[in-house]
Amino acid sequence: MSDGGTSFSNKFRSRRLLFFVITGLLIALGIGLASCSGGHNERVQASGPAVTVGVTKVVKKSLGRQITLSSELVPFQEIDVYAKESGYVKKLLVDYGTHVKTDQVMAILEIPELEAQLQEDQAEIKNAANQVNRAQHELSRYQAQYNALHLQYTRLNGVFQSQPGIVAQQEVDDAQGKDLAASSQVDAGQAALEAAQSQMAVAKAKLSHDQSLFDYSKITAPFPGVVTERYANLGTLVQAGTGSSTQAMPIVRLSQDDLFRLVIPVPESYVRYIHIGDHVDVRVPSLNRTFPGKVARFSVDVREDTRTMHTEVDVSNPQRILLPGLYADAELNLEEEHDVLTIPIQALNHEGEKTTVLLVDGNGVLQDRAVQVGLETASDVEIASGLSPGELVVVSDRSGLKAGEKVHPQEVPMMQYHEESTQ
Repeated sequence: MSDGGTSFSNKFRSRRLLFFVITGLLIALGIGLASCSGGHNERVQASGPAVTVGVTKVVKKSLGRQITLSSELVPFQEIDVYAKESGYVKKLLVDYGTHVKTDQVMAILEIPELEAQLQEDQAEIKNAANQVNRAQHELSRYQAQYNALHLQYTRLNGVFQSQPGIVAQQEVDDAQGKDLAASSQVDAGQAALEAAQSQMAVAKAKLSHDQSLFDYSKITAPFPGVVTERYANLGTLVQAGTGSSTQAMPIVRLSQDDLFRLVIPVPESYVRYIHIGDHVDVRVPSLNRTFPGKVARFSVDVREDTRTMHTEVDVSNPQRILLPGLYADAELNLEEEHDVLTIPIQALNHEGEKTTVLLVDGNGVLQDRAVQVGLETASDVEIASGLSPGELVVVSDRSGLKAGEKVHPQEVPMMQYHEESTQ
């Protein structure tokens, strides 16, 4: 038993020793391989090619900032057309979609009361004309009598003065009395004529007034446009739309369709850029077209609830392509600079108040260059100083790059971005 136990113990110790020897050899082999691999990698890195970086050239071009605001197109003018006088619709000359010109007749009313009043006015004018004629004849007769009596008095008085005793004083006094009476009749006749003429003027004025009211029986278009609603039919009794107390019904609704308004709310931060006459590109998505417009008016104040300023853009529509209610996007130019040095905005590095760019010189070596920037857009930035046209700036990832490092520049195309729209 003791020989067997001793033999088993010796075998166990031999195996443990063999295990430790083999383990040591494997560790040594692993360390050697790692050392060889590390040294090889270092040599490869040291002798490998330069890092490729994406670059773009510093170029001159025009920059501009825009903002896009959305709204609905509304007619420049839109009104409900009422009748000035009550009456029945005798003729209706327009319907939905009818285009009319200024002063074009759209409807004719029948107003019997005014027609009768016009006949009465004409009769009064005729009567007044007769009164004027009669007064003129009377005045002419009075003047003839006065001329004869005045001549007789003048002669008698002349004889009485030149040859006393030939003509009695009584005769001269009687002739003078008749002369004065005739003169008074002339004055009365003149007054009667003027009164008749005044009555004539009153009658004519009344006729003109009533004729003006009767002219309102023709409903005309106050401006060129299109009829978008029709409220009346033939024979409809329409009330005069001259007061808010009556339930007057309009005849038609008229919209001006050769000029539209685009009412847009400009945010407070952009108000300082808005000026009367500024050009605006108005894009209508449903028509897939863009129309020219201009800033025509704004409220010159900012609303407290929305912090926006009411602004109106006029859009001309001579071909009647635009329709009321269409959705449109107005692109307003905020700032513009022409022929300035620009680089993509992603080429900038900001370190506190300092702004720099990484550029690749003619030897392919990176340089860290401080720059002064100007106008910024969504994709580009103006370089006021620090760069020259044609220099290459790095626009790819710069996290592992350092100034003085040798790189391989490769130009990459840049995407353009636009200002976000605001509704």
